Amino acid sequence: MSDLTLPVSERDHIQGPMTAPVTLVEYGDYQCPYCGQAYPIVKELQQRLGDRLCFAFRNFPLTQIHQHAQQAAEAAEAAGAQNKFWEMHDTLFEHQRALDDKHLKEYAAKLGLDESRFSREMAEHSYAVRLREDLLSGARSGVNGTPTFFINGERYDGSYDLVSLLSAIEDAAA
Repeated sequence: MSDLTLPVSERDHIQGPMTAPVTLVEYGDYQCPYCGQAYPIVKELQQRLGDRLCFAFRNFPLTQIHQHAQQAAEAAEAAGAQNKFWEMHDTLFEHQRALDDKHLKEYAAKLGLDESRFSREMAEHSYAVRLREDLLSGARSGVNGTPTFFINGERYDGSYDLVSLLSAIEDAAA
């Protein structure tokens, strides 16, 4: 079992209190079908656990197999710079089959982002360094595919169906 090498901090995109008894970290790829399957499960966990769960999402775009993963992750970060990370995160997972540049710009517009800033930051790859930091922290923590979850800093290697993940989280909280 490997541990999370970079602890959850203010640099992360988090939902829920950092003081929650359980912290769930996901290294994910917006184009990954398995991450797409895990997305509603994480939402359900958040709904069930409320303030007892802190959820952090880190980018781990598998660029060798997913041609739009990098741009999608950059779009999420660009939205995050305008305080809309989670809205873009959800939009990307809910429209996983449409992650080309044209669609990313449409999502930015629908979310009410400053479109010229979004387009400029996308063109300049303003968040490539941030993505590299996430990738490196994931690689150092033993991440080699997506989704990879860590519960309270320990890698979770079980199934990510609702029952298994909820059970592991409840064990960690106990």
